[in-house]
Amino acid sequence: MGENIQERQEPTPENMTMMQGFEWYVPADQKHWKRLEKHTPQLKQWGIDNIWLPPGCKGSSKEGNGYDIYDLYDLGEFDQKGSIGTKWGTKEDLMKLSHTAKETGVGLYWDAVLNHRFAADHREKCQAVEVDPENRNKEVSGQYEIDAWVGFNFPGRKDKYSKIKYHWYHFSGVDFNAANGQSAIYKIVGEKGEGWAESVDGEKGNYDYLMGSDLDYSHPEVEADVLAWGKWLAKEMPLKGIRFDAVKHYSEEFLRKFITELDETYGKGWFFVGEFWKDSLSDMTGYLDRMGQKFSLFDAPLVYNFSEISKGSGADLRKVFDGTLVQTAPIAAVTLVMNHDTQPYQALEAPIEGWFKPLAYALILLRNQGYPCVWYGDLYGIKGEHPFPPSCGGALPKLTLARKLYSYGKQTDYFDYETCIGWVRYGTWDRRFGCAVVISNAGPGTKRMHVGEMHAGERWTDVLGWSSGEIVIDDDGFADFTCGQTSVSVWVNKDAEGREKFEENFDSNIYEE
Repeated sequence: MGENIQERQEPTPENMTMMQGFEWYVPADQKHWKRLEKHTPQLKQWGIDNIWLPPGCKGSSKEGNGYDIYDLYDLGEFDQKGSIGTKWGTKEDLMKLSHTAKETGVGLYWDAVLNHRFAADHREKCQAVEVDPENRNKEVSGQYEIDAWVGFNFPGRKDKYSKIKYHWYHFSGVDFNAANGQSAIYKIVGEKGEGWAESVDGEKGNYDYLMGSDLDYSHPEVEADVLAWGKWLAKEMPLKGIRFDAVKHYSEEFLRKFITELDETYGKGWFFVGEFWKDSLSDMTGYLDRMGQKFSLFDAPLVYNFSEISKGSGADLRKVFDGTLVQTAPIAAVTLVMNHDTQPYQALEAPIEGWFKPLAYALILLRNQGYPCVWYGDLYGIKGEHPFPPSCGGALPKLTLARKLYSYGKQTDYFDYETCIGWVRYGTWDRRFGCAVVISNAGPGTKRMHVGEMHAGERWTDVLGWSSGEIVIDDDGFADFTCGQTSVSVWVNKDAEGREKFEENFDSNIYEE
């Protein structure tokens, strides 16, 4: 009877945070695996647990980001498409990164580009029909012969790892006819199935075709080869999960099979997330229902909410989660602020003003819903023709660290004023410190919030250092927490375990050699 009740309680699970480990304009110097390896221990100290790697399979050139995929089985090992290494480095560099990550306790997620192929080795003649780009179910020509880039021999790799060669009948569509130099969307027809896959998104009638040479997963050789590749990759690298590119555009049925086989063969608990980039909550939840329990999606509607709110001060912060995946299906939502597609000067650009970035990151990192994904470009800055410095005034690592140390327990929201909101995390029996967060997208803000009588008399300070001074918790557990104009403050007991870490060097220059 005298047993301490705390001894019977389960430890509070540690908050997990993932990082997208690249931005679109990372230099094509084949040193990126080395950069990530060098900084992985620091990332772990900042509270990053898993890194989503850029697509590491050979692309159409050594400058390609990997979404222009050529060969699944070439991870920077074979002299193909002008280089042995990929844009990111060689397979040897990748394996060194994998080893360091494993030793450091950081998981790696692979970016699997399974929808299409680029940079075919030769052309092949095949029968096709043109379709309406806005309604791919509508044919706008009769059937005729085209000369398409659909022959893949992988001569540099020869038959290592896989013997399959790809031909016209392994693809459902292309967008170029070399016979006449015409660009259009061509549905390949003939003795090869029915054309477009059925279990894809219904945008544009049927969104099977996205780009390049579109793989046909109804062909048994395609299915068998890509399923085999998944198992091969799991043996080659100590991965913790996979990010699937462009899942709107290829067979849901195949993807379910791919996930099931990997999960059953290589250790349950892998994390799977899909890029279903669409500002439609109903389409996203419908996709999740069809995919089953072991799948997540990036919360695209949340990114668009952030973008809209950031365009001018005074927007209603109370509505920031309206229509989002994290509000509707939090267990399946990967929350984010920006990625390589929505960053400046990219196709899906969703501008988020710099002043709002720390507010947005607080909203995904310090709350109890969703699995947050920090973006490389915000943490380390953006290179290229239009460079940007690290966002959040360099304070993003402090927000990830605050999540790791203090964002635990019951959450109470103070979403009671349009331009100033706040919330409290009460902590748990074994992570007892908790935190209080205040956000304003207008003038300086103040929130009277309850953090608990157990904190009475404690002195709390802002871990970001943006609000000065101390706040003393009243006997009733309340205090007036503040933040600056268009800013955020994260208040924690100044004597809380780990506070000294916020005084350390948070330099994030990843490009220093």
